[in-house]
Amino acid sequence: MTEPIKMLLMFVNETDTFEGHPLHRAVVLKLRELDMAGATAQAGILGFGHHLHLHEKGLFGIPDDRPVTIIAVDQESRLRAAIPVLREMVREGLIVLMDAELVSDPGERLTRLAD
Repeated sequence: MTEPIKMLLMFVNETDTFEGHPLHRAVVLKLRELDMAGATAQAGILGFGHHLHLHEKGLFGIPDDRPVTIIAVDQESRLRAAIPVLREMVREGLIVLMDAELVSDPGERLTRLAD
């Protein structure tokens, strides 16, 4: 029996940085280094967080401070093991761990990790 699949969501801002690099890029690269099944960073159109400040695309489409969602999918134990590292990187953003149901895995990445 394989472990439950989870989805880790991180909500950050486009202008957030980690060690001089864009935070969303640093997080995705760290997840890749940790050999997660997959991760994606997506820029949002509009959002707000605990400061209630609206984050959105700037004038003429020039990025101002858009919200960015980073999504990672893997087995629960692997994501939980990564959370302490990610909490050190994501200082201001929200991190959420959610249940997920694997519907399709064409590359069988999650299946291979279970073995």
